[in-house]
Amino acid sequence: MELNDIKPAEGSNKNRRRVGRGIGSGLGKTAGRGHKGQKSRSGGYHKVGFEGGQMPLQRRLPKRGFVSLTRYDTAEVRLSEIAKMPIAEIDLLALQMAGVVPGHALRAKVVLSGKIDKAVKLVGILVTKGAKAAIEAAGGSVQAPVETAVAKQAAEQSAKRTAKKTTK
Repeated sequence: MELNDIKPAEGSNKNRRRVGRGIGSGLGKTAGRGHKGQKSRSGGYHKVGFEGGQMPLQRRLPKRGFVSLTRYDTAEVRLSEIAKMPIAEIDLLALQMAGVVPGHALRAKVVLSGKIDKAVKLVGILVTKGAKAAIEAAGGSVQAPVETAVAKQAAEQSAKRTAKKTTK
């Protein structure tokens, strides 16, 4: 076999349909478009979802729900996963290194799911009330997350806005 002998499989390449090429072709005259109407004319198409001037379905239905843009920023960690970790002081980086939290997570929150028997110190990780009680009952401690510079700036701006409103 040579490169110049290679041909596509039988029936895989069909000739394109040549419309509007006479009565004998089967698609002459109107070229399969039928008689009159918007679809028969050149440029006679409209956008997807157009219903002839009637209010389209996607606008008739009510808007519902909300999807947060920051939903992937905070990762959820079970108390049982914290108990399995071999270190005593746990922060976000340690959780990422252990593969408990994805690398793109900006925060982690420990939820009460499972048991913990050893004393651990959580640094800069959010904790639910139940998980905090369980960690402290096991002899551990929870250090609140340090407020970031961006969060501080946003808080200051909102305080300034409220001060301006009260003075007016």
